[in-house]
Amino acid sequence: MSENHLRLGVNIDHVATVRNARGGAYPDPLRAAKLAEEAGADGITAHLREDRRHISDADIDGLMDVLSVPLNFEMAATDEMQKIALRHKPHAVCIVPEKREERTTEGGLEVAREENKLAHFIAPLRDVGCRVSIFIAADQRQIEAAHRIGAEVIELHTGAYCDAHAEGRMEDAEHELEALRQMSTFAHSLGLEVHAGHGLTYDTVKPVAAFPEVKELNIGHFLIGESIFLGLTPAIQDMRRLMDEARA
Repeated sequence: MSENHLRLGVNIDHVATVRNARGGAYPDPLRAAKLAEEAGADGITAHLREDRRHISDADIDGLMDVLSVPLNFEMAATDEMQKIALRHKPHAVCIVPEKREERTTEGGLEVAREENKLAHFIAPLRDVGCRVSIFIAADQRQIEAAHRIGAEVIELHTGAYCDAHAEGRMEDAEHELEALRQMSTFAHSLGLEVHAGHGLTYDTVKPVAAFPEVKELNIGHFLIGESIFLGLTPAIQDMRRLMDEARA
């Protein structure tokens, strides 16, 4: 795989959301994960929320058993989640902010304000071999704090850019995109690996994918939505093609 290859992590949370709407076993997130892997995903992302609104503990157990690509385990910085991560030792752990009342993750983690707590929280995860990623806004202060606490990776929250683009606020979208560009460069200069994600679509992915410092994009809700119309495999393959075009 070339040095320039941009990895695609496919988030399967919302396959579980559809399953849980009926309370049965279908659609199966593990089947979606394997299909994503076959379609060209470089990794699978799953967020085990405290309220278990989509991904379940059994899903995480199953993913650890069946995947041959890395699992990126998204989680809040709680004792319960730390214990689960330490038991499973996934390839990567991404620490995200979490509020019960939110529909989805609304913003980046406040690392600078919780620096000491987060440094102690991630140390055992690093000790067992998990790559620790911190999900943050494109903000220099937060990136510097993530670097100080020992994170190896940051994932830049692309939601503000995607929302502005979707609402036709193109000047705002360009402003957010420029912030993402500058902070990708800054984080890379500190030796952090840079990922990005949240809200990315076919219409918004290419400008972010073109940033040379970004090594991975994590995309979920849009791909699961598109799969209703196209099928999961074509939806992922179309995203992969756009990413490759941007990188070329």
